[in-house]
Amino acid sequence: MSLMLTNTLTGRKEPFAPIDPDHIRMYVCGPTVYDFAHIGNARPVVVFDVLYRHLRYLYPRVTYVRNITDVDDKIIEASRRTGESIDLITTRTTAAYQEDMRAIGALDPDIEPRATAHIDDMIAMISRLIERGHAYAADGHVLFNVPSMPDYGALSRRDRDGQIAGARVEVASYKKDPADFVLWKPAEPGAPGWDSPWGRGRPGWHIECSAMSARHLGATFDIHGGGQDLIFPHHENEIAQSRCAHGTDAMARCWIHNGYVMVEGEKMSKSLGNFRTVHDLRDQWPGEVIRMVLLSAQYRQPLDFTEDGLRQAKASLDRLYGALRHQVDTAAGPDVLPLAPDDPVIRALNDDLNTPQAMAALHETAGAVNRASGDEARRLVGLLRSQANHMGLLTVDPEAWFQQMPAADGPGTEEIEAMIVARQEARKTRDFKEADRIRDTLADQGVILEDGPTGTTWKRN
Repeated sequence: MSLMLTNTLTGRKEPFAPIDPDHIRMYVCGPTVYDFAHIGNARPVVVFDVLYRHLRYLYPRVTYVRNITDVDDKIIEASRRTGESIDLITTRTTAAYQEDMRAIGALDPDIEPRATAHIDDMIAMISRLIERGHAYAADGHVLFNVPSMPDYGALSRRDRDGQIAGARVEVASYKKDPADFVLWKPAEPGAPGWDSPWGRGRPGWHIECSAMSARHLGATFDIHGGGQDLIFPHHENEIAQSRCAHGTDAMARCWIHNGYVMVEGEKMSKSLGNFRTVHDLRDQWPGEVIRMVLLSAQYRQPLDFTEDGLRQAKASLDRLYGALRHQVDTAAGPDVLPLAPDDPVIRALNDDLNTPQAMAALHETAGAVNRASGDEARRLVGLLRSQANHMGLLTVDPEAWFQQMPAADGPGTEEIEAMIVARQEARKTRDFKEADRIRDTLADQGVILEDGPTGTTWKRN
């Protein structure tokens, strides 16, 4: 089965047809770095991380570009509000974003361009748009002339009224058409700005991604991705700018968008008190649990992020890690086995990244591990690790997984190990009352002891 993906541009699930099978090129819209990333920001990172891993399995070379937007109205407002310099805000929040995304198992992109390093590319692209009659300068601004592109709106399928209503751009006297959008705007006093043919100013949001993707992937590339909220106006405007500047029929062959994230059935909002950042969640849950929740629904479907979902994800991972842990004699087995094209995880991901089906395949393999022994167990442990690693899961040692320190107060590893030794000594002297007291004390503190033929192991409950 070939890779099938739902292309927003055509509205169909269709076979992925690369421009060059020897080199797949993918661009995904990254963060605007003014604050910690929330779980809505994290979902596309995890979705496209799985796609990136899968593409690298299917093709010999993949270039994945995910940008950093480090010049934006929100960043300027954060600087004014906090008194921090823009450089400090963007440097600090970029580092926090990268740390959080790595913590939830996302590989770094091959290229992570910053908008401020590509201003010259943006100015050059805007100049080409003016030369070709698709943009005009007015009152210190440069705007894209939407009526100059006859098929504008093909991605979002919005009619003329819908384009104007959803554009989220101001209606200004200098616009030739209400739908026209800003490519360049004057820099306010004290705000970042660059010299240009139209005066000192800064780029509009949409032109940034058009310029960065063209610089690193070319005028036309294979896949452009992001959240559903970016379809209009951001991605629609990217297509308009890029196609009109380069004179191409397409910017990207395939457009992929993940669904919205809700929290406990409601839209995430600071006013509702349900605003969840990855940074804060990591104080309570391992990053792999957060990743598991974000993969629990097929990427195009809406996802309800709940505390119950986190608990279920933790329990699911406990079962998978438990399968590895119970086969301690096979721990020296191969960490990576080549997955066959008909492997159930590969088949599931080939079917439009069906991660719930892939998860079911992991649990089926884990069940087989628990029933096996000897060489067959060794083989299945390697298979389970390979299947899970293909999805960015089961990446830590099983013992380390079960012994992770929770956010709440609890005994440390050294204290637990000392209590286990004391319990063993009590059992040797047949002081079973003391041995039971130690076991119960640890249980009350969320530490479960498991006695087996090779000794006593423990895990946090």
